[in-house]
Amino acid sequence: MNAHERHVLITTCFGHFMSHFNMLAFPALVLPLTMRFDMEISQVLKIPFLMYLLFGITALPWGIIADRRGTVSLFRVYYIGAGCSGLAAAIWLDSPIRLTLALASLGLFSGIYHPVGLGLISKEITRVSLGMGYNGMFGNLGLAASPLLIGLINWIHGPRAAYLFLGGLNLLGIGLMLLFPLPSGKSAQKGTDKKDNGTLKPFLILLAAMMFGGIVYRGATVILPAYFELKTTGIYHCLTTFFHLKTVISPNLLATTITSLIFVTGMAGQYTGGRMAEHFDLRFCYLAFHILTIPAAFLIAIATDIPLIGLAIVYLFFLLGMQPIENTLVANLTPQRFHHSAFGLKFILTFGVGALAVLMAKSIQASYGIEMVFTALGGVSILLVSVILVLIRATRNNQVVKNK
Repeated sequence: MNAHERHVLITTCFGHFMSHFNMLAFPALVLPLTMRFDMEISQVLKIPFLMYLLFGITALPWGIIADRRGTVSLFRVYYIGAGCSGLAAAIWLDSPIRLTLALASLGLFSGIYHPVGLGLISKEITRVSLGMGYNGMFGNLGLAASPLLIGLINWIHGPRAAYLFLGGLNLLGIGLMLLFPLPSGKSAQKGTDKKDNGTLKPFLILLAAMMFGGIVYRGATVILPAYFELKTTGIYHCLTTFFHLKTVISPNLLATTITSLIFVTGMAGQYTGGRMAEHFDLRFCYLAFHILTIPAAFLIAIATDIPLIGLAIVYLFFLLGMQPIENTLVANLTPQRFHHSAFGLKFILTFGVGALAVLMAKSIQASYGIEMVFTALGGVSILLVSVILVLIRATRNNQVVKNK
């Protein structure tokens, strides 16, 4: 890559890291906040709903603005807005209502990243799939680092310090932009659209698939830390009984550490997905990755301790690894001049509609138990695979998704 492409990837990778770090901080604090507020888990799970909703539904407006106004100013708004929102969450932590508003603001500004960052990669990086893979790896790093760091800071200093740290980390993005500046004004495109990217129908089918994918992704990521805390009691008992670590580790810290380590394995999935997207038919890669998540989801619902961790590694490897493939499909099925808007539309469905998974998880947990959440997610994945089969049929004559 040349210097320009490296600057683009440095900025977008840190932005991707922070967007997922921001969204995964709250799940790591679900049980500590349950005790702090003296509320049921199902009630605490409602607090971040607006955050996840705004993270998704604002993606299209942000994408339209990026297509018209460029990306540099939006990245600045992202880092400053998300940083101030994190600080507000720390200040208002003792009020569930005010915390809800602070997190909603965090979701609003974090929603800038995906349409702006991924659109920038699709325009500025020559090897789009590989660029998406590297970018996805840093998103996974954010998924992995957030539960671990937030859980560790909560264990030492409490949840207020965790959100102070989050706010400061977002503000560091401004310094990074000064060190590795992006081109001013509108993004310099590699050129005009060189091919007809097909008709509207395949993209609409892909949007339907991504909507189901968003429900699965958000449902799994929001419930995992609490799920591990409840389902790895055998591991915790072993560590505290045989290794005398009770004063060193808490159930929450153990659960967030396990979650972080599993998300690290998702980075390998992202890299694998990005390389496969360069060499094989995008549609069948997309299909295979999603099919392989289904048995893992159903088995997670009945597993505990070490088997649970192994199944979660498999599940997230493929659930997260498909993202570079999916993002390349979006880029290949839409004209380049509308890439920011296309990614914005994608993330309205994946993260906006996917926010409903938070309410779904809350309802299922309250009525049937937390185990049934993964059973429901497995069912949604079956619907998702069915839609991908429709996409394959609709694009059987479309060469841009076949890498030919």
